[in-house]
Amino acid sequence: MLNLIDTHAHLTFTELADSIDDVLARSIAAGITKWITVGTDAEHNEQAVKLSQKYENLYAALGIHPHYASEYSPSHLQRLVELIGSGKVVAIGETGLDFHYNFSKQDSQRDLFKRLLEIASLCRLPVIVHSRNALDETMQLLEKYADRTTKIVFHCWSGTIEETRAIIDRDYYISFTGIITFKNGDIARECVKTVPLERMMIETDCPYMSPEPVRKQKINEPALMIHTAKKIAELKGVDLETLAEQLEVNTREFFGI
Repeated sequence: MLNLIDTHAHLTFTELADSIDDVLARSIAAGITKWITVGTDAEHNEQAVKLSQKYENLYAALGIHPHYASEYSPSHLQRLVELIGSGKVVAIGETGLDFHYNFSKQDSQRDLFKRLLEIASLCRLPVIVHSRNALDETMQLLEKYADRTTKIVFHCWSGTIEETRAIIDRDYYISFTGIITFKNGDIARECVKTVPLERMMIETDCPYMSPEPVRKQKINEPALMIHTAKKIAELKGVDLETLAEQLEVNTREFFGI
């Protein structure tokens, strides 16, 4: 049996939370047996911790998405630190810079990212990075914390080959989603070929981005990650079992689970 780990899911979102028992049961049946549910704001951080306490193989990451950087307050960060002590919190994230949508001012995004990197370094936790149209500045900020925050994963990766190589050259990790299965995902597939298996992770980013051949299923869920895994195995020229074993090693070492 496969033991894949969905390293980035939003299981607290209503689309999945309302039927979470069924969602997890389907996931286990498909060979995805562990999950990291990722916080995006203060409310979802609270829910992520509660969910992790309820299910044995479910873990939480706590962060504030750059989209909400203009809305956060010091009390939100204080509460985030308190939640870390509750157990089963395995990372800070997601956090980073999104200069594509700019839903929050760029200065607010920078400030929040730095504060969360500081928390990660103080708490010795890895960081789940969201970076869109902002890689150069993201890398510059990460470099400032390089001596204290060494475990970095770029989630839902859809950058260029050159950007991919720059990340790998820093010994960071890259996590792929169903984007690599899309008809217009040629560059993403080339990125998969570029990233060493030892620096790779896999995720759904559910409830978004259902992979082919179930792209029409509007609500993505962990069970569907098997399609992404099969595509990675094909692109890397390995069997699915070998891929799953290496991804499990990567994920366990990175998150300490």
